[in-house]
Amino acid sequence: MSDYNMQYDESEAIKFIRQYMPEGISERYSDDEILNILDMIWDYYEDNGLLEIPSSYEQDDASPELGKILDYVNKMLAKDKLAAVDKDDVRFIVEGELAYEKSIGLED
Repeated sequence: MSDYNMQYDESEAIKFIRQYMPEGISERYSDDEILNILDMIWDYYEDNGLLEIPSSYEQDDASPELGKILDYVNKMLAKDKLAAVDKDDVRFIVEGELAYEKSIGLED
């Protein structure tokens, strides 16, 4: 097992995502709302066998996944009647999460 999970910190991810988001959007959402989307992203990874990253992994390999992750998260949000994240803002959270993963070296 790799040490990826030891480097990942949800609190730091949320801070990173808040800084990544355009001005005026970050304050619309609570940490719990962002965390809910992070959980959905990791559920997507688990459902699609993406938690174990092969050593031949290249960051460019993940690019096509963005659309699939967005589709998955938006589908899950549609089912979650308590979710209050605007569909247009989901992209910033997902992209911020992917940027956070890259920043801590999850793609290595």
